[in-house]
Amino acid sequence: MSKRDIRTGPSKSAAGNKSPAAGGTVMLAAVLGLLTFALYAPVLHHGFVAFDDAAYVTANARVQAGLTPGNIPWAFTSLVSANWHPLTVLSHMLDCQWYGLRPWGHHLTSVLLHALNTVLVFLLLLRLTGARWRSVMVAALFGWHPLHVESVAWVAERKDVLSTGFGLLALLLYARFARDAGAGAREPGDKPDGVLRRVPGSRFYWLAWLCFVLGLLSKPMLVTWPFVMLLLDYWPLKRLWRGRVWPLVAEKIPFFAVAAAVSVVTFLAQRDAGAMVPLTAASPALRCENAPVAYVTYLAKLFWPAHLAVFYPFPTSLSVAEAVLAGVALGAISALVWLKRMRHPYLPVGWFWFLGTLVPVIGLVQVGGQGVADRYTYIPSVGVFILVVWGAHEFSRDWRRQTQVLAGAGLAALILCCAASWRQVGYWQNTETLFRHALTVTADNFTARNNLGLGLLEERQTNAAIHELQAAVRFHAASSEAHNNLAIIEAAVGRNAEAITEFQQALQARPDYADAHFNYAALLAGIGQTNQAIAEYQQALRLEPDDAEAGYKLANLLARKGLTNEAIGRFQETLRRQPDYAEARNNLGSLLIAAGRTNEGVRQFQTALRTKPDYADAHFNLGNAFLRSGQIDDAIAQYRAVTILQSNSVPAHYYLGVALARKNDAAGAIAELEMALRLKPDYAMAHNRLGLLLGRQGRLDEAISHFRQAVRLKPDYAEANNNLARALAAAGGGDEAGP
Repeated sequence: MSKRDIRTGPSKSAAGNKSPAAGGTVMLAAVLGLLTFALYAPVLHHGFVAFDDAAYVTANARVQAGLTPGNIPWAFTSLVSANWHPLTVLSHMLDCQWYGLRPWGHHLTSVLLHALNTVLVFLLLLRLTGARWRSVMVAALFGWHPLHVESVAWVAERKDVLSTGFGLLALLLYARFARDAGAGAREPGDKPDGVLRRVPGSRFYWLAWLCFVLGLLSKPMLVTWPFVMLLLDYWPLKRLWRGRVWPLVAEKIPFFAVAAAVSVVTFLAQRDAGAMVPLTAASPALRCENAPVAYVTYLAKLFWPAHLAVFYPFPTSLSVAEAVLAGVALGAISALVWLKRMRHPYLPVGWFWFLGTLVPVIGLVQVGGQGVADRYTYIPSVGVFILVVWGAHEFSRDWRRQTQVLAGAGLAALILCCAASWRQVGYWQNTETLFRHALTVTADNFTARNNLGLGLLEERQTNAAIHELQAAVRFHAASSEAHNNLAIIEAAVGRNAEAITEFQQALQARPDYADAHFNYAALLAGIGQTNQAIAEYQQALRLEPDDAEAGYKLANLLARKGLTNEAIGRFQETLRRQPDYAEARNNLGSLLIAAGRTNEGVRQFQTALRTKPDYADAHFNLGNAFLRSGQIDDAIAQYRAVTILQSNSVPAHYYLGVALARKNDAAGAIAELEMALRLKPDYAMAHNRLGLLLGRQGRLDEAISHFRQAVRLKPDYAEANNNLARALAAAGGGDEAGP
């Protein structure tokens, strides 16, 4: 390399020139954010979809419970959908705490994050290059490209928008650090910057590192970020020259270290969760053939985003010629950008940003059944957009009407992107629209049929759902998921024998399929095969020990069989893993009281109510415990709480009447018992109890009427028969005690 080719510090546009007017920058950022939000606003009217949304939100009791003291450490120690991304899980918990299961709130968070990311792309490139309109164009392409709809409109892909936001913040802070550290070594002969804590702006370095860590905790896709920083060192920061490579690599050791650690954790998590596709299903040769083809596919879709689908099946075979041709094309582009790197340094930065950030998801380590996925372009696309926008500017530099031509071409491209994205957003309206579109634009997509069947089931289109799932099973007989889902529908329509067969086939195809064991157990419990159901729940728990719902249902079955000690132990284990499981605490409290351990039972009810204050069953059971132990005022308070939460609760009104009677509040007791009878006129115990109260007030005719009703409803009701006889005797009716 000749001396004239040496990179010599930050560019004038990045460091030396006066920055664009703050007002104009704020205005452009606001316009980008608002237009991006407007483009995606229709998703606020969309629902959840039957594709991972259940695992992350709609069927995840932990997430639905919100940010509780027990859930926060759980998010850091557990996997969701075979992935470890605790910050993403916490964001879903926060959404549930704010919005419950109302889909618009969850979508709103994702749209806001994507709009923010669009603004951050603009601010990052503006800070790095000072090129305002080129930065706007790249940011707009990023924000409005249809390939990114999947990352925004899919609630389960919150991890994309969240991790990218932290990643972009990390780059912004790193750019500030690099600018401040620029005085450390401007010429090739200067010494390296030295220890980071003595470098000007090192606080920005560590803030960048913190944002990087937060991004990795949202999604491990950012493991390539240290390499992106090195690319930015080359251009536009221009910190990278001969003799300075290793000092800049060493500077990023804290970034490389945490990226390596997260890579190992992610690999082990996905392997142990069974998410990795075995070599028998996708051979190393096929994976190596698919990788260059996938790169070319992503590149083609960035320029021509047609026939987009939520799922593209992994190819069962590829021609060697196709893979070689794709590899040659990638190699040729790489060679070209390398040769042009001196005059056009943005070319290798954009190109290797694209190639490098796709490495974690290119399929050499295959996770899941997809061949490619639109969401994987969310970060890599920025490199291509930089290459194209800066390239267009350089290519047209000598044109007389460069500004007008570029503005017209850019506007046309953005309009086309918006139109395509608007249309693509519409397909995400619900599960049926999403997967029907996928079946239209892809071939042999059994995953789309499988999930379409689930969506149709949610819409109560049972026959259509069975049809789609049967088609999925015919196409892929070894699919445990399709057999499991078909079994769920068969059970829902009462075809239990067919459902049992499907569950057995699902478990034959995949014996370690915890969800199938759980669902099979639920069916067996429902048809009275308790012993088999217990065995299936136990198997589900062996596979997923943290499955609190399986532990809860197993404990209930053990209690039903009279295995009280075993049930208590199982409830306690479930609560050790999920301390805020209010239903488990309520049922455990009932078992403890039945076993004579009243104080322990009361504590369980009280703890359940601290977790879930509006839990009517726990209030009622706690009221019963207080009533038995003579704590009448406390019992009355609990029964009243139930009547407020559930005004039509017959048992609550009845027992509140009993408690008030013991408090000598006859009028209040009579009112509550009469309310119980209005709600349930054939309630024999309430008739008998009301008769006693009326009799004590001398209202014998009314009392006799209620005693007669109690005996008529329950002829063998000894207490009511005796009370009726005594009332008749007191009224002068002799022994006429019949109804």
